[in-house]
Amino acid sequence: MGQRRCDVAVVGSLNADLVVGVERRPAPGETVFGSDLATHPGGKGANQAVAAARLGGRAAIVGRVGDDGHGALLRDALAAGGVDLAHLAATPGVPTGVALITVGPDGDNSIIVSPGANARLGPADVEAARALIESAPVVSLQMEVPLPAVEAAAGAAARAGRRVVLNLSPPAPVPDGLLALCDPLVVNEHEASFLLGGSGDPARMAAALAGAGPRSVAVTAGAGGVVVADGRGTAAVPSPRSEAVDTTGAGDAFTAALCLRLARGDSLRDAARYATRAGAAAVRRPGAQSSFPTPEELPAP
Repeated sequence: MGQRRCDVAVVGSLNADLVVGVERRPAPGETVFGSDLATHPGGKGANQAVAAARLGGRAAIVGRVGDDGHGALLRDALAAGGVDLAHLAATPGVPTGVALITVGPDGDNSIIVSPGANARLGPADVEAARALIESAPVVSLQMEVPLPAVEAAAGAAARAGRRVVLNLSPPAPVPDGLLALCDPLVVNEHEASFLLGGSGDPARMAAALAGAGPRSVAVTAGAGGVVVADGRGTAAVPSPRSEAVDTTGAGDAFTAALCLRLARGDSLRDAARYATRAGAAAVRRPGAQSSFPTPEELPAP
């Protein structure tokens, strides 16, 4: 990547995705047969970096992997995707993070994450990448790494006048100081319900969250599109129709596309329109990073 400015700096997780297809998910104590095991590069941080790069952006990642085969898989995939790896650290004696994923016949997935090296990412890693974070127009964060690292990255970005995008996945309590820096806070309906303590339609949840502290909000609803809320009010953005094969990584494709278009100066509404196209394209193929589209593969608006 040389000395070119990065569009999106991602501070987040890297996992090996271990994926099995099932006809139905087992009940407690039950065994079901699944497909052959497939291993894919994943993790929300790595996914978002690759997705942004696939769409033509300049992306970099700050994260940790283990010194093992899964770590090598992730490094190779990120390098092949054109992601800057200068701040990807190896952690000896600790396994790379793993996500155990079951995919049903409707394409929906269930995921269990073993954090591994991701749990060792901390403020010192963020400080080592401070020049990168301070120069990127948008810094993308998720919750698969420890909160102190997330807070440190958000603070460094905000002090430098950069835009902080927090994808609250998996859902967790958010300190008020961190929430106030989010522009936007990106959540799905489940994550929004977690924060609000109850469910509702996406428009009402987006409005409620916007009044709770973040600078802006995006509530995604899968095939139902996304509702965004900011100083201009609330707006629903529909998603292009798409036949789902595997929803793994669709949210990361959305968030990455949103970050990239925000970095290039789009309004939140315009960035969300572009991002729904990326999310719709990602569900058409199995896997996470393997499903991410190029600009030419995006469905029509």
